[in-house]
Amino acid sequence: MPEIQHISAETRDRLQAELTDLTGRGRIDIAAQIETARLLGDLSENGDYHAAKEEQGKMEGRIMRLKSILENCEIVEEFDDSTVSPGVVVSIRFEGDDEVEQYLFGSIEERRTGIEIVSPGSPMGRALEGGRAGQTVTYEANGNELSIKIVAIEA
Repeated sequence: MPEIQHISAETRDRLQAELTDLTGRGRIDIAAQIETARLLGDLSENGDYHAAKEEQGKMEGRIMRLKSILENCEIVEEFDDSTVSPGVVVSIRFEGDDEVEQYLFGSIEERRTGIEIVSPGSPMGRALEGGRAGQTVTYEANGNELSIKIVAIEA
């Protein structure tokens, strides 16, 4: 069963537009590239053909990923800034470190310029989810136990 992803309506619209573009224009363009490369001769030694086929595979993989996300997403309308939940920005400080780091808690598809993402399914994300400002949580990474303090949560 695919994982349900919590995304904003804006992200859903952006992903739907990308899917529409890839299944329309994208497929037409890659088919034209493959056909042009076929005309160059022997396919076993045709670098252009192999590159176009590889690009087609990557594009079809992205199409499948987009379809899966859109079929299994839940739109987050309101962001609760009292606990770490999908769509909030969480400020944390690792134990022994003075620097505060900010992360968007949610799907990688929510990416925004200038802020890193922490996925709810990652070890750090599982530890943070449901946490409150002022709370310290621990998780294991690479055989080490790490402690982080939740400094602030912003919607």
